[in-house]
Order: sequence, then structure tokens, then C-alpha cells
Amino acid sequence: MPLRFTSRPDPGKRWGMTIQAAPPATHRFGLRDFAIVVVMNVLWGLNIIAVKMAVTEIAPMTAGFLRQVIVFAVCASWFRLVPGRTATLALLGLLSGGIFYLVINLSLSVATNIGALAIAGQLGVPFALLLAIVVFRERIHWPRMLGIGLSILGVVLLVFDPSAAREGAGLALTALASLIWAITSLIQRRLVGVPVLTIYAWVGLMGSLVMAVVAMITEPVAMRAIPDLPLRTVGWVAFSAIGSTVIGQGSMSWLLQRHSVSVVTPMTLAAPIISVFAAAYYFGNPLTLLMLAGGGVAMLGVAIVTIRTARADRLEGKLA
Repeated sequence: MPLRFTSRPDPGKRWGMTIQAAPPATHRFGLRDFAIVVVMNVLWGLNIIAVKMAVTEIAPMTAGFLRQVIVFAVCASWFRLVPGRTATLALLGLLSGGIFYLVINLSLSVATNIGALAIAGQLGVPFALLLAIVVFRERIHWPRMLGIGLSILGVVLLVFDPSAAREGAGLALTALASLIWAITSLIQRRLVGVPVLTIYAWVGLMGSLVMAVVAMITEPVAMRAIPDLPLRTVGWVAFSAIGSTVIGQGSMSWLLQRHSVSVVTPMTLAAPIISVFAAAYYFGNPLTLLMLAGGGVAMLGVAIVTIRTARADRLEGKLA
């Protein structure tokens, strides 16, 4: 169901700030939107291999710094101050370009079962929808609440899988990264009308600054070794920077400017499926019965959310 907005007091005023609900979506999901969703999911799904290889061959914070530098280099010509949006762009860059990659690179550096982390990454969808309820006062009825519950239950099942349970630190960090991702998905709704490449110029700039400070403190030797990195290693980072961030997340930003959070976020859930099987193939990670069951339950929950959301969107379009 599309976001519903009422005249209730702004909840952000309790914290000394104003939170403005994003305008409701005015576009229907068309063929172009679905094509963008497919490209975005494939790039994100394969990205887990690139990031794992990067944090293995380079220290994790240094890899994150190099990634954001490439993002900024690609988008630098679009960098500009946007009146009334600069603070929001800076906040998005800090969270999405800096803190998110700090956490997710750490999670991948401490984990060996990458498929388990891909399943845990599905928490971004229920987190985003729950935040939409709190921030935008969206009304979600019981079928979608059931879907959210199932997606969370699917991730919880991983705790009972011996091969996944050993990844406790990685799973916890991935869950935290998913929450950060959910927050950034809502912030992006405040940036309707801002060019996508301008948004990611800010992400690259703020991310480079954050990761540079962290890497220089924790990984000074790796930072000094950047000029000597082989092209193959730089290629892994470049795939993440250009494919996943500029194209993949840029596509996400474009979609969020046209459609509500509840419509867009469930459609990102093909990426973890690609990631699970890609990791199993490339790294030889085990696909146990319990792990597949957890992933299946989580995907069932997401399917419920997606179907109910798409149905509500179609009904809204017919009534408009």
C-alpha cells in the first residue's frame, strides 16, 4: 500500500528537528522500472564476491576508502551544493558512504560463510518498512506485517545452523549495516529532484573522508601500499564502486524518487538470492538444509510484502 500521510504532529519535533514526509509516488511501475530493478539486483548480487575479495586482498578500511575515492572520481563533475538539501546530502553521504561501508566491510572481513551474510542482509527490507511506519506513519495491514515477521524469522533460523552460527560477529554486523541501509533509504526520499550523480558525488566525498580517517588510524601500512596494488585487486574494488554503488545504488536512488519506500525496497530481495548461490559457487560455501530453509522463509516473507504492495499499488492506480 502506498505511503499514507496524515495531519498528525511531526514526530521529529520531539527531538528538536523537523522530519518531513516524502511526497507520495506519482509514477506507476513500468517496464523501464523493472529493467532497472533487474540490473540493480544482478550488480548487488555479484558484488558480495567483489567486496569479499577486496577486503581479503586489501585491509577492509583501506578497501572501503579506495572504493569511495573511485565513486567520487566518477561522479565529481556532478558535485554541487543544493540549496535546502546540502545538509541532507551530507548526512546521506556520512551514513551511506562512510558508516555503512565501515560496518559491511568489517562483517565481510571477519566472516567465511558469505552466503549466511547475504541472507542476513535481507533484514534491510523489514527494517525499512518498520521505519516507514514510524517516520512516515504508513499504514501496513496484517499480511505485510506477517511478511515482515517471516523475513526476520528466516534470518533467526541461521542461528541454529552450525555453519552459519559460527559467523555471529559477521551476522551482527550485517544486521547493523541493514539498519543503516534502511535509514538511508528513507533519507533518499528527502532528495526528490536532486540528480542521482550529485547524490553519489556526495556519497563518494563523505565516504572518502570517513574511511580515510579510519583507515589512516587503523591501517596505515595498507594505506601507504595503495600505489603498489595489482590491477586485479583494484578491479574488484572498481566493480564495487562503479557497478554496485554508482549504477546499483544510483538505480535505487532513482527508483526511490519515483516510488514509495514500500514499493521499491521489497524488489531488492532478488540480490541476496544471487549472492547466496554466487558465494556458494565461487567460495565453496556450504548450502545446508537449515540455511536454505531460513533463506526460503525469509524470501516467503518478502514475497508476501511484495505481492501485497504491488496489488495495493495497482488498485491505487485504477482509483486515481
